[in-house]
Amino acid sequence: MSTGRRTQRLDKVLSNLGFGSRAELKKKAKQGSIMVNGMVIKDPGKHVDPYKDIIEFDGETIQYREYVYLMLHKPPGVISATEDLRDRTVLDLLDAEHLVFEPFPVGRLDKDTEGLLLLTNDGKLAHELLSPRKHIPKTYEAIVEGRVSEEDVRSFAEGVILDDGYHTLPGELVIHSYEEQDEGPVRSRISLTIHEGKFHQVKRMFEAVGKKVVYLKRVSMGDLHLDENLEMGTYRELTEDELAIIGRPVSD
Repeated sequence: MSTGRRTQRLDKVLSNLGFGSRAELKKKAKQGSIMVNGMVIKDPGKHVDPYKDIIEFDGETIQYREYVYLMLHKPPGVISATEDLRDRTVLDLLDAEHLVFEPFPVGRLDKDTEGLLLLTNDGKLAHELLSPRKHIPKTYEAIVEGRVSEEDVRSFAEGVILDDGYHTLPGELVIHSYEEQDEGPVRSRISLTIHEGKFHQVKRMFEAVGKKVVYLKRVSMGDLHLDENLEMGTYRELTEDELAIIGRPVSD
């Protein structure tokens, strides 16, 4: 990220990265465990430039960063929130090294929906991605109870009227296949791209044409696609190419 930020207290830099509380860092400094540009620093309140100065802690050179950007393959049954009194949240899936950055989910996926979820502590980015004016496309794969028809495709292309009277923006519905069931109605495998994020929107759009979504997975947000090798419930940091896609290019 940019190196043009102001200096910060050394103990603040280290505590933000999870190396300990300020009291703990004060003890470590007295023990000679903290070095800046090759010099032992006994005063943890010293101001440093974490983007330029070489900071070592217990012999390890730290890599400072202010923001973290994570791609999570959210599993069903987990809440897209930072805390919940009853259910596990997406933060429960993160390691301590990333929790220290206090990330939060950008938008949400329903509890029973799986797929791509971005987590970050970059509030400006979250605002940009969630702004209704941006109309960032989101693509889902779904299994729908009932035979999705070409008439449904045309209806979605014009926008459908939800149960509260809201007329959605046009969506791109693609029918992939039909699956006959031993009991019950045929099921349709589809993908749908929408350009807004109303509450339970995909499910409500299909309810508007008399059908029910029984499985839902988000596979992309804009040009950011879910890594096919990312197993459900796991996550990774975004690559430099992916950071560029969301408008956060890495600079030296």
